[in-house]
Amino acid sequence: MIEAETIALAHRLADAAGEAIRPYFRRRIDVADKGAAKGKAFDPVTEADREAERVIRAILERERPDDGILGEEFGETPGTSGRRWVLDPVDGTRAFIGGRHEWGSLIALEDKGRPVLGIIDQPVLGERFFGVNRSATLITHDETLSLKVRECAALSEAILCCTHPTAYFDAAERAALERLSAEARMTRFGGDCYIFGLLAMGFCDLIVESSLHRWDVAALIPVVEGAGGIITDWQGGDCSHGGQVVAAGDARVHQAALKLLRG
Repeated sequence: MIEAETIALAHRLADAAGEAIRPYFRRRIDVADKGAAKGKAFDPVTEADREAERVIRAILERERPDDGILGEEFGETPGTSGRRWVLDPVDGTRAFIGGRHEWGSLIALEDKGRPVLGIIDQPVLGERFFGVNRSATLITHDETLSLKVRECAALSEAILCCTHPTAYFDAAERAALERLSAEARMTRFGGDCYIFGLLAMGFCDLIVESSLHRWDVAALIPVVEGAGGIITDWQGGDCSHGGQVVAAGDARVHQAALKLLRG
């Protein structure tokens, strides 16, 4: 069980990140391309990403100096406690720079390598999806709601979501996504981390992603699992390292999806 003091700290980290990010949203800001230097596809980063991670790190370095930190923007700081905070300050930077709200701050706590606490925070909408101790909640300015995925008996009844149909998939993965999409009731694209919050709320049934990093997925796992969902890699195993990820609200849809993803 994660103790109340650590839970309170996680919320303060999300509050601080939101304060850092909001002044940059829907403003004309500089956008750097991290991908260009590596000869890879466009990979945007802004001062909002960097400043949010700085403020989170400053709090952790002051209050939890023995904990490790892994962040997208500033790498890894080893710890000695067996715990590590995993940070993606703006997951969905493409949406962010496009003025869309389908992005969020991801904050996770790992204990001996396993994500045990996760936050998906949308600080502009004032929505915080929080997973810890086998439960998940949505916290807004007005209320706190328990989250529970919905039942879905078959792929033919499922709403399938994916951030982008081609950008993060190789040819074989695109073919697998097309097989799933052909079986689903409806497919929607876009959303990044935000769609995992919608899965936990019961507004979609299946999410398929690839090319994720550890900081992209660590915070999602406690939220999805806390709401009663399933989140694995495409082989049905641990996905906390990133890579290929499939999440579902119903075990029947998850199993059907795995079969099609494997070809």
